[in-house]
Amino acid sequence: MSRYIVRFMKDVLGGNGRQIEICQRSVEIDALNEGHAEELAKLKFCESERLCEWSLHADRIQVGTDIAA
Repeated sequence: MSRYIVRFMKDVLGGNGRQIEICQRSVEIDALNEGHAEELAKLKFCESERLCEWSLHADRIQVGTDIAA
């Protein structure tokens, strides 16, 4: 298994009126592949945020490998 870092990203308006991207939450997941990591992270995100759908609090998901693992 590999370790992945999954980030839930959201576009918001900054103080200057420009759109910026923020990370709503970052989750470390041990999974077989990126797709599996994304699905596990969605479940964990929904549980921690008490949501039924992750996209209520994020616009997109970024999946990367944890090179330190």
